[in-house]
Amino acid sequence: MSQSPHFDPREARVLAPSLPRPSVVLRLIKPVTWFPPVWAYLCGTVSAGAVPAESWMLVGLGMFLAGPLVCGMSQAANDWCDRHVDAINEPDRPIPSGQIAGRWGLWIALSMTLASLVVGWQLGPWGCAATIVAVLAAWAYSAEPVRLKRSGIMGPGLVGLSYETLPWFTGAAIVAAGAPSWPIIVIALLYGVGAHGIMTLNDFKALAGDRVTGVNSLPVMVGPARAARIACWTMILPQLAVIALLISWGLSLFAAAISALLIGQLLAMRVMVRDPEKKAPWYNGTGVLLYILGMMVTAFALRLAGAMM
Repeated sequence: MSQSPHFDPREARVLAPSLPRPSVVLRLIKPVTWFPPVWAYLCGTVSAGAVPAESWMLVGLGMFLAGPLVCGMSQAANDWCDRHVDAINEPDRPIPSGQIAGRWGLWIALSMTLASLVVGWQLGPWGCAATIVAVLAAWAYSAEPVRLKRSGIMGPGLVGLSYETLPWFTGAAIVAAGAPSWPIIVIALLYGVGAHGIMTLNDFKALAGDRVTGVNSLPVMVGPARAARIACWTMILPQLAVIALLISWGLSLFAAAISALLIGQLLAMRVMVRDPEKKAPWYNGTGVLLYILGMMVTAFALRLAGAMM
């Protein structure tokens, strides 16, 4: 009579990877990345004239959707699709390091996709439609066969619009219960276009892995020095357009404030372009901070303009 094969518990752990620890899952969905879309959503609500104390449910739910859910989902999806790249660039990330084993990274991304759609549905037709667009954009950026992140133009452009324009539009549309005014849409688009430059600077940290795996980021295509200059002009020009629009709308004091913040960015850019590979993270904590402060200043300008109309 044949004997049953010996069962090794260690093999079971390989065949059925254990549930990831909550702290590791939190690292996967990168809370530090939640701030930009949450901030843009707040800018949208402010620009539309919302009073947070009166609309706290819509504001709070929208912030939760924009940050932990949609942005967190996009980070999980990107880490799963980028696990081979991260094995080169950041081998200590949860998936390549084995802290999230098997296909758990994919299941987390898919479950958060579903949760995002459910919560978006609670925010009415505008919130639901925006959530669908955001989810599709997240997967189009990272997943094959589309994988727009392979393009140094399309990838950062999609992320910039998803992180800044879409949340701003959504916040304004939800609190207004309708389409935002054309000045809000134009300003949201301009700041989303400018964010293309911010996303390009983020590509410097993955330069080595992108070269090996065929991701044609802007630093890979044109070199770090030229990519840094392109990123700077991509951030500068939309802000100049914002300043011009504010002046044309009779909001000169707000335009002056944006101009002062832009001057601060120009000074930081002078430092960054000397050594973009080393100074890009530094710029993210200085110049980008001034950029996003300008977003909120502009949101209050739009709020005042809407009250005067």
